[in-house]
Amino acid sequence: MNENNLTHINSQGEVNMVNIGEKDVTLRTARAYARLRMQPETLSRLISSQLKKGDGLAAARIAGIMGAKKTSELIPLCHTIPIEKIDISFTQESDTQLGIFSFAKCTYKTGIEMEALTAVSIAALTVYDMCKAIDRSMSVEEIRLLEKTGGKSDYNYEG
Repeated sequence: MNENNLTHINSQGEVNMVNIGEKDVTLRTARAYARLRMQPETLSRLISSQLKKGDGLAAARIAGIMGAKKTSELIPLCHTIPIEKIDISFTQESDTQLGIFSFAKCTYKTGIEMEALTAVSIAALTVYDMCKAIDRSMSVEEIRLLEKTGGKSDYNYEG
């Protein structure tokens, strides 16, 4: 590895794709989270499927799954990986906050964190799109990795 431990930078300081040829195939999982803030009426209409565009959560779930599947096309140096599972779920955290969670799983040589993060990001943007006609003040306030397993190291968010 180079001196600054950035795996996508070679010894000449150039961006490159990591060589995963020598890595072991292992079961890898990741969980990610995004939070949206919106007006109480917006969240109520979203949760109760009262949007003019249709079921916003169903659209966001499908978009999140599709986004995860397209991660290597969206993030420049991500490998294309064989995704075995993507789950998207939603939790009303308050009268103004929606939590979006993803779980992703693969058996491969490199992790699935970026797919889990992309899933919640695209799902959050889809909620915004579904609700923007009634609430342009919505904001995506947080996107984070919650957990990663497999490969050389595991990670659990302690926040």
